[in-house]
Amino acid sequence: MTSNDPSAGPALDLSQVHGSPEKVVTVANTSTERVASTNGSSTPVKVNVSDQIKPNGEPRKRKPAQSNESSRSYAAAASADGEPDRPRSNKRQDEKEDEEYPIIKKGSTIRRGTSQTNEAEAWEAGGVRFAPIQVPLVRRLQTAAVLFHCMSIILFVSAFWFTCANPFAWPILIPYLIHLSTSTASMDGNLAYRSEWLRSLPLWTLFASYFPAKLHKTHDLSPERKYIFGYHPHGIISHGAWLSFATNALGFADKFPGITNSLLTLESNFRLPFYRDWLLLMGIRSVSKESIWNTLSKGGPNNDGAGRAVSIVIGGARESLEAQPGSLRLILEGRKGFVKMALRTGSDLVPVLAFGENDLYDQLSPTTHPLVHKIQKFMLKVFKFTVPALHGRGVLNYDVGLMPYRRPVNIVVGKPIEVDGPHGNQPAQADIDRLHELYVEEIERLWNEYKDQFASGRTSELKLIS
Repeated sequence: MTSNDPSAGPALDLSQVHGSPEKVVTVANTSTERVASTNGSSTPVKVNVSDQIKPNGEPRKRKPAQSNESSRSYAAAASADGEPDRPRSNKRQDEKEDEEYPIIKKGSTIRRGTSQTNEAEAWEAGGVRFAPIQVPLVRRLQTAAVLFHCMSIILFVSAFWFTCANPFAWPILIPYLIHLSTSTASMDGNLAYRSEWLRSLPLWTLFASYFPAKLHKTHDLSPERKYIFGYHPHGIISHGAWLSFATNALGFADKFPGITNSLLTLESNFRLPFYRDWLLLMGIRSVSKESIWNTLSKGGPNNDGAGRAVSIVIGGARESLEAQPGSLRLILEGRKGFVKMALRTGSDLVPVLAFGENDLYDQLSPTTHPLVHKIQKFMLKVFKFTVPALHGRGVLNYDVGLMPYRRPVNIVVGKPIEVDGPHGNQPAQADIDRLHELYVEEIERLWNEYKDQFASGRTSELKLIS
């Protein structure tokens, strides 16, 4: 899936720190590249919260440093001067310290398994390794499930054109096309077409076990609040985002009970006949500002959006061009539209880091193929989407094709950054910058905490670019 930040401007476009002596990291809006920093050991570095901002954008007095080195929520950082807080409908403990990230047990870590055994038994011809004749049926079904998902947009649009070729279907197609051109189901926030039955099909369990993929929970999420999940990285097709938030294959509903999450994608996808209906049934909605506002303002016991969540692939199509195995380059420094929407709707921000998403495909490097990269960026600028020069494995071979490799994907859901209620339609820029900075810190904290467990074969460290 390809999603973009609802901020104005092209496409959509995010650190943890404790140690002794204390280290302060300053984020400059003009920076073009940022590397996750550590204190030279495996211990993450902790950011010292300073220059707190009131919800109205006025600077607050600095509070003396706390002995506890854990980082704070946005609500705590924004009210750390000890002054009386303004009344809130949902009173929270503003001085609540961040919890440490839990250790994920090795038994819950997905690593490569029988795929290497089958590849070792492959027979080779012309430099291409072909799958052995006798492969377990379940692995064939896994491949079929992934093939269906990768080809779904072509399959549904082709089905529409075949239907158009049948004159007897025209009395149905004409009203359908009128409905297609006038429908606002992708952004009205009602989730009327969402089908939990389709989202829970065994098809998606087979899809998830192909890699395999696993969703890791680190903190509880209250069903009385609303959330914006930021998914990183985009990868080539964002398979991890689809499995985590568009299906129940990885157990999102069980891990976060009471949270109704909707994955967001480009509005243009809802103009494709039949495919648009498939997306709506899977609970996917538009990434437009209107859609985010409506989705997070409806539903829940009081119809105020409590228990609702949306998931945005923050880096968008442009970040797909940065997807290289063993690396993690996130387009995040200039992406603040989703932060603004979090302040407008009073939604907590939840960072999500998918270790292994970039390893599912190979693609031509911009360094070795600059002309191809220029063409891709031109397409992105003109058409708002691009086509990565990718290659993976095939259906019956391990070296040539457009299928993703069987490589593990571990999706880690981080700690929510609390927002203390709506900040109006036009939040102060100081609030936006501060919340964005806290989000960046949490992304780097996630990376530093789990990179040795889930990205032990990495070729470079996390880099944040604009």
